[in-house]
Amino acid sequence: MKYVYILQSEVEPERFYTGTTDNLQRRLKEHNAGESIHTNKHKPWKIKTYIAFENHEKADDFEAFLKTGNGRIFCKKRL
Repeated sequence: MKYVYILQSEVEPERFYTGTTDNLQRRLKEHNAGESIHTNKHKPWKIKTYIAFENHEKADDFEAFLKTGNGRIFCKKRL
């Protein structure tokens, strides 16, 4: 199983981060421990939403879509 997740900063609620992982709880702990250069400035984070995929390629494709302009619009409207 591979997860596509969206994190929301608890300090700056307008900040979001999208990623993929095979272990959601471990990855959240890593983000909140400052182990990611992309998220360490806006910690702590909480999980806003996540989607589980059996197919890893589809998970990667969906993550890539969410990081596009249309994907960000989709997130704001639907997630």
